[in-house]
Amino acid sequence: MPTFFVSRPGRWTALLCAALLAAGCSSVPPEDTIRQTLAERLPNLPKIDEVSKTPMEGLYEVRVNKTEIFYTDRAGNYLIQGELIDTKERTNLTEARVEKLTALPFESLPLKDAFTIVRGTGARKLAIFEDPNCGFCKRFERELEKLDDVTVHVFLYPILGPDSMVKSANIWCAADKGKAFADWMTQNVVPPQASCDIGALQRNVAFGQQHRITGTPTTFFADGTRVAGAVPLDRIEQGLKATQ
Repeated sequence: MPTFFVSRPGRWTALLCAALLAAGCSSVPPEDTIRQTLAERLPNLPKIDEVSKTPMEGLYEVRVNKTEIFYTDRAGNYLIQGELIDTKERTNLTEARVEKLTALPFESLPLKDAFTIVRGTGARKLAIFEDPNCGFCKRFERELEKLDDVTVHVFLYPILGPDSMVKSANIWCAADKGKAFADWMTQNVVPPQASCDIGALQRNVAFGQQHRITGTPTTFFADGTRVAGAVPLDRIEQGLKATQ
């Protein structure tokens, strides 16, 4: 008569788990392993918001402070800070990811605290946060003058010092805000002294701090995409076409 072996409940489950662990397998999701490992080894690392797979096999994205991106292996043994490039598609995956994370719905922008410049039909639209003493902003404005059929909402964002607030106030209180701004930014014509309620400027600074607008110029397209810096004109055209 054949002899049958009857195991105690759970015995085979335990043996199977042990075998899997010995083979280097684990039932713990790598995202959880990464969180635990990095928290233990790098206690000064900001709290991890999200861990997710990337298109690269074995590489995971670690997101902290809402929009800061790191990369690591599935065990959390190495941490990489840098940009991930898709060489086949010739795209910067890190840049695209950060743009998505920092996007802001256009309708959430406080347009009442901006002034508007319209060129041509004004059919296309964008919003820009600019400090009047920002050299990059001045260069950017000279490029933007080449755009046609666009509505530009300008948010004065005086964050570079006291004189930035003075110039912003004089521009905001000018009879023709757009002209005073353009004259200063593209021709260095100092805006004449003027006075009015400048609460909008203070609200702009508060809004920018809340939404991590840390430099100027910062541009928002109609689809909410954010682009930081004085990017080339073709990048602006690309963003405008994407929202048509």
